[in-house]
Amino acid sequence: MRLRLWNLLVMSIGFVPVYFGQGWSEHKITVKKANDVSTIMHAETIFADRWDVLPQVQFWKKIMLLTPDTVVLNVGGTRQILTEMTTTEWNAKSDAQKDSFKLQLLHDFSLLPETNIVATFGKNNFYRFTDVYPSLSKGVAAFEKHGVDPWYAQAILLIESPGQLKKSVAGAYGPFQLMPDVARSVGLIVNANTDERKDFEKSALGAARLLSRICVPEARRLLTRYNISFDEKDLWFRLFVMHIYHAGSGNVAAVMNKLQPTYGGQQLITEMWQTKAGHFGTGSQNYSQLAIAAQLILNDMVYTQCDEILSCAK
Repeated sequence: MRLRLWNLLVMSIGFVPVYFGQGWSEHKITVKKANDVSTIMHAETIFADRWDVLPQVQFWKKIMLLTPDTVVLNVGGTRQILTEMTTTEWNAKSDAQKDSFKLQLLHDFSLLPETNIVATFGKNNFYRFTDVYPSLSKGVAAFEKHGVDPWYAQAILLIESPGQLKKSVAGAYGPFQLMPDVARSVGLIVNANTDERKDFEKSALGAARLLSRICVPEARRLLTRYNISFDEKDLWFRLFVMHIYHAGSGNVAAVMNKLQPTYGGQQLITEMWQTKAGHFGTGSQNYSQLAIAAQLILNDMVYTQCDEILSCAK
């Protein structure tokens, strides 16, 4: 899940720390379950602006909870769900049979011939929310300590190798899935003998620095270039920043150049979900969709499994 072309960006932007204003307490809830108390970020803004009903978000929420033995046939751009079947049934079909099946779906749903139908397998083996849950409170606290919006810590931990310490094909590693060159550029040691990305606190520090020194300043710069006003606590702004964290500023700039937007908000983000430019492809389009879906699943977990919500600022 990594597409960052950070080298040129890291070289072109000086490391001038950017410290964010405090005042995140109204976005947090304190949750008690048995003898454990966790402080996490709530999901109320998702419901307030009705991000939760968007088909892309509902699609990924379903996929994140499905086992890999189920496959969902869907429209690639809109994530409209057409049908689902067992992975065994799907894999038993020849390529010709799969093409024929997709043609039948085009007919049944009155879709245009050029509509791209894709098969997406359940991914609950990757999105291990119960396993990652204990680290969320640590991530929130770490980002607050470093003066960075803790919403990003929770969002990244939920979708970047959640609850696992795995190295991606591209080389990203650690709880916040930092690339080697990015980790070094924000002060972490990564060499043949030492890799500080595996240390939670140091990885959190590296991710916080990346966000405060590069991602958020670049988001401000790009939006200002198009005269788009923003509030950094708005969900759409945070999702815009997440795209930069994942794809890099240059690729997000390519999307903006293609869109030439005069607006921000949910409309900008959903149009980014439909737009490819530079190396901003399907994985990049999906990134903020996954972030929203994961927060919804976390919200469901908290309100169905916790013993008590100790505080929830409105």
